[in-house]
Amino acid sequence: MTTGYTETVNKLIEEFGKLPGIGPKTAERLAFYILKSKPAEAMALAQAISDVKTKIKQCKTCYNFAETDTCPICSDPNRDKTRICVVEQPKDVIVLEKTGQCKWVYHVLGGHIAPLDGIEPQHLTITQLVERVKAGGIQEIIMATNPNILGDGTSLYISSLLKPTSVKITRLARGLATGSTLEYANPKMLSDAITSRQPLE
Repeated sequence: MTTGYTETVNKLIEEFGKLPGIGPKTAERLAFYILKSKPAEAMALAQAISDVKTKIKQCKTCYNFAETDTCPICSDPNRDKTRICVVEQPKDVIVLEKTGQCKWVYHVLGGHIAPLDGIEPQHLTITQLVERVKAGGIQEIIMATNPNILGDGTSLYISSLLKPTSVKITRLARGLATGSTLEYANPKMLSDAITSRQPLE
């Protein structure tokens, strides 16, 4: 660790350096920003981090982030609960919601099937999704996994499980570039993909 700093400052720099995309110089700048900030500001940041780790849990219905048993989207009476949009991660819900086009509810898988990385179907919430469909009242499943090999493979696997049901299965239109992720798609591109979704075959 860098010499010349106290043990406490070194520890703070080290922890900032563990964040994705944060190099040694940025970690130092962040540490000194905290040092120079007012105690109330620094403690507010610390409290926000603590709250995220202690208050956030999974929605029991869709597995999105929530602070209660049911997330705000699932508990919204104005949502079309006959349509479930399936995404890989909670951040994908946020990206889709920003388009203003989504009136449905969601199901967060928690990732995609990746056998080489040891991620099998049982490690995701696929079984829970099938149970939601089998419970009845679902007219459409919109597959919004990332448009790459792993995302497409996960969609096709889920589609094969749901084929015995009468539920319509669609996917977002390929206005999304193949090999990309939802996180980096702009709102207009996502809006086009949502409104032009296609049957998943």
